[in-house]
Amino acid sequence: MVTTVAVLARGDFKAAAFRATIPGHEFLAVDPLGALADAARAEVAIGGNDPERLGALLAAAPGLRWYATTAAGVDRLVAAGFADRPDLVLTNNAGAYDVSMAEHAIALMFSAAKGLSAYTRSQAARAWVRGPRPAELRGATLVVHGMGAIGSECARLAAALGMDVIGVRRRPGAPPPWVRRVVGPEHLLEVAREADYLVAAAPLTPATRGSISAAVLAALRPTAWLVNIGRGAIVDEDALVAALAASRIGGAALDVFSVEPLPKDHALWVLPNVIITPHASALSPSIIGRTIAMFAANLERWNRGEPIQNRIDPEAGY
Repeated sequence: MVTTVAVLARGDFKAAAFRATIPGHEFLAVDPLGALADAARAEVAIGGNDPERLGALLAAAPGLRWYATTAAGVDRLVAAGFADRPDLVLTNNAGAYDVSMAEHAIALMFSAAKGLSAYTRSQAARAWVRGPRPAELRGATLVVHGMGAIGSECARLAAALGMDVIGVRRRPGAPPPWVRRVVGPEHLLEVAREADYLVAAAPLTPATRGSISAAVLAALRPTAWLVNIGRGAIVDEDALVAALAASRIGGAALDVFSVEPLPKDHALWVLPNVIITPHASALSPSIIGRTIAMFAANLERWNRGEPIQNRIDPEAGY
């Protein structure tokens, strides 16, 4: 069975890449910023997570029944109501980003522990200055807020480094072998007191918005670092700035922010105990290959009438 798929070009996600890897189907190259008439025959589409563009696509393709977003986070599409539509199956790209984002989180923790940002500043000034006393990750306690594919991979890598890992998950369940325990989100404040590093890797939902609150930040040790690779709005940024400015926590390594790009006049730019990366944790040349492989497997399920993976749960918000 030949399925017509509209591919909304975005970065490396081009129709030609899908055609070359998934034979036997029709892949239409569609410009998400241009006319969408070419998508009119599509039953399936794959593209970004812009609600306005998806709305325009649905208007142009009345027969569209499944939209696969190449994003892992779908908070914008869920908020716009697309996950509630009975005529549309919505899936995300969970599983494509876990390696790159978990490695980024580990890199941020190493940078924090070893004071690498201070050495970078010294190098730029050609100054032979030893930075603050370094710490070791081995033996440190890591709390991972959000134990989906990304958080679980972060936990696995951290455990391999000898870190003591605690997970926070909406449905706790039994912990994997490399995690000491997994608790529900109602225990986040409690386990934050144990953390040397708190990694936010949860999806943004009404339940997780602001969950790294002033109270959670106050519970952290004075030497603890917050690492956010999830969504900016998971953290109360005003409370974070206050905690950092007063040195009530060790620091923050942040890849995501409530407003992106981060405004040039934002206090986070100039605080010395902050490491900033520009929403870069998901960047990897391997993402396109994993995305196409997962989409191909899901397309086979779709054509066999079987349940497809990564379907969004409107109640959970991801």
